[in-house]
Amino acid sequence: MAILFPEVEFLLVDSIGKKIIVVNEVSNAIGLSNVRTVHERAENINETFDFVVSRAVTNMTDFKKWVKGKFNNTHNNTLNNGILYLKGGDLSEELRGISHYKYEIADFFEEEFFETKKVIYISY
Repeated sequence: MAILFPEVEFLLVDSIGKKIIVVNEVSNAIGLSNVRTVHERAENINETFDFVVSRAVTNMTDFKKWVKGKFNNTHNNTLNNGILYLKGGDLSEELRGISHYKYEIADFFEEEFFETKKVIYISY
């Protein structure tokens, strides 16, 4: 995403230090100037953002707790600030009672791998 959107600032967070080391090496090697990294758990980050983008690291209820209070009050984009969460499988139970919009990745990619993958958007 940092390559596709060079005008956007990205903070990459992971609690596993080896992953952050690799991300730092790759971003430095290709000259990305819009990426910062932090070796930390997401819930311990004391900043606010337009969007929190993640792959499925836990169930949505827990993830929402981790990112609560981390969204800017001003909306600068067509899409309101919120969560963009890559997840697969049947999410009906996990998302019950959570207002969300679901983007089917298979609508954009033909490969079989993407048939059950979705991006879940939750507005804040």
